Order: sequence, then structure tokens, then C-alpha cells
Amino acid sequence: MPKATNAASETPTRRRVLIAGAGLGLTVTACTRAADPPEDARGPGFHGLRQAGVTTPRQATALLLAYDLDPALRGAEGVRALKAVLGTWTHALAETLESDSSRAARLTATVGIGPALPARLGLRAPAALRDLPAFTGDRLDPDRCGGDLVVQLCADTADATESIATTLTRLAGEALYPRWRQDGFLPPSPDGGTTPRNLLGFQDGPANPTPEECERWVWSGNATYLVVRRVHLRLEDFARLAVHRQEEIIGRDRSTGGPLDGGPSTGGPSAGGPEDAAPPRSHVRAVSPRLDAGARMLRRGYSYADGPTDQGMLFLAFMRDPALFARVQRRMAAQDELSGFTEARGSAVAYILPGARTGRPLGAELLG
Repeated sequence: MPKATNAASETPTRRRVLIAGAGLGLTVTACTRAADPPEDARGPGFHGLRQAGVTTPRQATALLLAYDLDPALRGAEGVRALKAVLGTWTHALAETLESDSSRAARLTATVGIGPALPARLGLRAPAALRDLPAFTGDRLDPDRCGGDLVVQLCADTADATESIATTLTRLAGEALYPRWRQDGFLPPSPDGGTTPRNLLGFQDGPANPTPEECERWVWSGNATYLVVRRVHLRLEDFARLAVHRQEEIIGRDRSTGGPLDGGPSTGGPSAGGPEDAAPPRSHVRAVSPRLDAGARMLRRGYSYADGPTDQGMLFLAFMRDPALFARVQRRMAAQDELSGFTEARGSAVAYILPGARTGRPLGAELLG
């Protein structure tokens, strides 16, 4: 039986103490909260054509869970077992997420399936669902990778995500085994601003796609794909660099989050973005959508702090095809100087199922 990996369980307050001990005292998100596209139009509560937690404005905490289907369950038997679990989960999630306390905490649950599951069940896999290739510089821990089911839980309190996580694991019974879990947090900016800073001390800027761009680049019908990367950061090494050198590596002004030429921080790739003023080997240059014919991914990044020696980014990104992430990651490995301060230690990809509707639980389109 695969053994679940225990992630740190400290509160965000405790995590900030750990980070301060590393010499930065700053926390992370991939994009500003104000830059997140609004939640898709949907009916009240849990049910809707699309799952929440994708374009939903980011909450303060995240908890990622991965499960494996019992290896003995294959083919039609496996389909029946998974349908039963997803049906039970749908009922529990609808009941929980529509409660007043969950609404107050802005709790969302987003469920997807991993690349290996369809073949085991004798099902046709979604077109773009496949394992990510190996990338230069990765040092992946198999116990923190993959999963037949991946669940993203987000809320403004860690108690809300822990409570529903306990419920889902209990309701999975013996059909699913916990594989790994990882929590993340998004505390407010320590300097009082509205844009959180990442663990390296930088604002990341409003780089997420607009709602219109999400329709083109993120959603595939009512489904999408999630890439999860647990990225360890060499914080102390980066902190030793002079500020101007840090700015050259990131490609942004550290104090404002804007381009290095002093321009506004709100410019996107089509409006003279920060990459125009960034050095050729900067992070901003390497991840520019211009290099992918404008293709975008929607990022919901969080920090993690699993003790004073293991802190970094819980990178969560949604896109129409994970091949986009693979292209960007290869460029980063080849030309992004920030790669010298990062190391991916966990990884997963999942097909995010269409939303649940009355009489149609999660997974109905896939499992029949």
C-alpha cells in the first residue's frame, strides 16, 4: 500500500516564523490576487458545468491530496468502485460547500484524474492527459509524485481544508489509498501592500490570463488540466545576492514588481510587458507567452514551508494542454538563471473533470 507523505501542518503564522528564520520573511504567490480572473458564471453552491477552484479568486490556503486506486481494482470492477467513490464525494462536497461556514471560508474542491487511471479502467483517456516528461534539474521524490486522483482544496482557513480532506479520505473507504499531500499558504504582503511577495522577496505581477483568454487557453469545454510542481527554493543562496543581481535574474524591480525600465507593473505580454526590459536569461523572458504563440496558463501558486530547510513554491497551473508547461519548463532549464536556485521535488498532472450537476456526479462524462 502506498504510504502518504506527511506535509507540514503548521498554521500560516507559524510558517512565517520559519521563513523569517531563513532570512527573507516573505511569502509567495505566482500572480497577484487582484489579477485573478473572476469565477466562472455558475449556479449557486457546488453544482455547475465547471468545477470551482480554477478561475475562482485565490483563497489564503491550499491543500493538495493525491490518491491511488486499489491495485486490485481494474476494468469494469474499477469503474464501479470509482463511480461509487465519486458519487459519495459529490454528495458530501455539495452538502459541505453549500453550508454557511464553508461559504464564509470560501472553500472550494477541485477533483481530477491522473494519466495512468484510464488505461487501468479500460477507458479512453482525455486527449492531452499524459505524464510530464523528465526535465533537466528535477530531483523528484516518487512518494511526492503522480496519483490516480488529485484533489485541490482551497479556503481562507486551513481548518476548512483539513476538515473536508478528512471527510474525503474516510469516504474513499478501501477503494482509494492516500499517496501524498501538500499544503500551501498565501499570507498578506508583510509591507502592507495588496500583492503578496514570494519567498524570494519579489512581487510576481498581474500575469494571469483574462477571462476571455481563459476560454481560449485554459478551458477545454468544461474541463481543464492541472500541473502540480513542488519546487524547493535555495532561499539563502538567493538572499546573498545583491538586489540588482536578484532583479536581473527575475527580470522585475524588487520594490515595485514592475519592469526594470521603471514602467508600470500591469503591462501584459501584448502591451509591452516586463520581458521587454528584462535581461535575456531572466525568468520573465523564459516564461513569456510570446514564445508560445500567446498560449497562456492560469497560475494559482502558493508557498510551502515543511521545516526551516525545505521551503518553496507549490506551483499550481491550469491549461488546455500540459504540453504548454513542458515547453516552458524546457526553456527555463536551458536559459532561465532562476533555475539555478530551484529544484522540483514533486510533480503531478491531472485532468480536471467537468462539474457535477443534479443527477450527474463528478466523473459521469468519463465513467458513463
